[in-house]
Amino acid sequence: MTWKKLLALLWMTILVVGMAWVGKEGYRAAVAYESAASESAQMMEAGRVAESRLKDLASTLTFGMVHNEIREKMELLHAREQLARTRAERSILLFGGIATLTLFSGLLLSPRMGTALLSLGALIALINGLITPILMVVVHQKVEYLGDVVLSFESKGILGSVEKLYYEGNLPVAGIILLFSVLLPAAKTLTLLFVSLYETRPFAAKLVRLFKHLGKWSMLDVFVVALLLVFLTSRGTDVSRAEAEIGIYFFLVYVILSVAASLAAERMLRQVRRK
Repeated sequence: MTWKKLLALLWMTILVVGMAWVGKEGYRAAVAYESAASESAQMMEAGRVAESRLKDLASTLTFGMVHNEIREKMELLHAREQLARTRAERSILLFGGIATLTLFSGLLLSPRMGTALLSLGALIALINGLITPILMVVVHQKVEYLGDVVLSFESKGILGSVEKLYYEGNLPVAGIILLFSVLLPAAKTLTLLFVSLYETRPFAAKLVRLFKHLGKWSMLDVFVVALLLVFLTSRGTDVSRAEAEIGIYFFLVYVILSVAASLAAERMLRQVRRK
């Protein structure tokens, strides 16, 4: 093996390990943000808000002798929530930067090494996109004498949504999402990685063509989630808040790297045919 190939392998390893580590940190930050936001929502339920109002009144009447621990806990939760959100945003920006380096490196390396690198990067992004929350929806309402209270809170990722739909009995919808956003993308990415190892085999070109045709349907549920987000955030009311979480950006990185991996695989197979 030449020194150029060794340097290329070392650079590929650095990129892959970097994406995996930053993706893990982004997932942990997103889960911490989801947990803090969920606890904050619970503290904003009607019963808790009423209790907090009563403690404020008691504190005023007793000149501060009664402490409102609910308000103090809310302030701590908001601080946790903001910290976790900042960590998640930084992680996804760093992940996007490493993914950009991976994209350009995959296009500049030899077709075989580029296909392997882009496939590994796409696989890491896909895994993070599947397990990380993608959408948070909070429904709240103004209540007389209480102010703003939370009626419901929900934050789900792709796998969480599939699980919820399954247990609610929506088997066809759960099956469609599982097929087009989990199984097919995973199969396509693993196939491209496999093809990069066995590019001279006759079945390699057929597999690449097959998943090239099927790949355009693999992100159907992401478009549905995006439409839902636009619908919720464009109504202009103060009774709901929809927020895209970093899982959807992991999916965006997966889509870009997956397309690039397919192009690199086609270039690799053309090179094999010319030999």
